[in-house]
Amino acid sequence: MTLSDHPAERHRQVGRLFTERVRATRSWDAPSPVAGWTARDIVRHLTEWLPGFLSAGAGVDLPELSEGPSVDEDPVGAWRVHCEAVQALLDDPATACRTLANPHTGALPLDQAIDRFYTADVFMHTWDLARATGQDDRLDPDFCARLLAGLEQAEEAIRSSGHYGPTVAVPDDAGPQIRMLGFIGRDPFWTPAG
Repeated sequence: MTLSDHPAERHRQVGRLFTERVRATRSWDAPSPVAGWTARDIVRHLTEWLPGFLSAGAGVDLPELSEGPSVDEDPVGAWRVHCEAVQALLDDPATACRTLANPHTGALPLDQAIDRFYTADVFMHTWDLARATGQDDRLDPDFCARLLAGLEQAEEAIRSSGHYGPTVAVPDDAGPQIRMLGFIGRDPFWTPAG
C-alpha cells in the first residue's frame, strides 16, 4: 500500500494498520523492541504524548483524556478513542489553517506538524507492536525510505532529543525498512527472548 501525501489520509492509513495490530494483540505484557517497554507501553506512549504537544503548541485539547478508558484498563479502547479524536482533528478543514509553534520545531501548519511528528511515530511504533506480538511487521517501503531521508538530515537534533537510540548497524544491502529501523536505534532482527 502506498501511503498518501495528505496528512489526514496518511493518518487514516497508518492509524488503520496500527489499529489492526492493536486489535490482534493477545498479550499486552509482551516485551517490545523498545528496551523496558511492553506492548501496552507502546499504546500508552502514543496516546499520552500527543495531547500535551497539541495543547502547548496549538491550544488544541483532544477530548479523549477524560472520555476514553485508560490504557491500563483497556488498551484497545484507549487507542480507538485516541485515534478517532486525532482523525477528527485532521479531517476538520480548519485544522490546515491553524499553526503549531514549539521551540524545538518552530511554527508549522498544525496538520503538517501532526503528520511529521505524530503520524510518523505511529508508523514506526507499528513495527514495535507487531514484532512484540508476533504479527506481520512489514511497513510501507517507500515511506520508510522517505522517513529515513528526513531523519538523516536531522540526525544531530534527533540524537540529542533522547527519543532515539544509537544507530544499529545493518547489512549494506538492507532494504529501506531495515535501514530505517537501524537508524532509529532498533535492532531490525529483534525477537522476544525465549
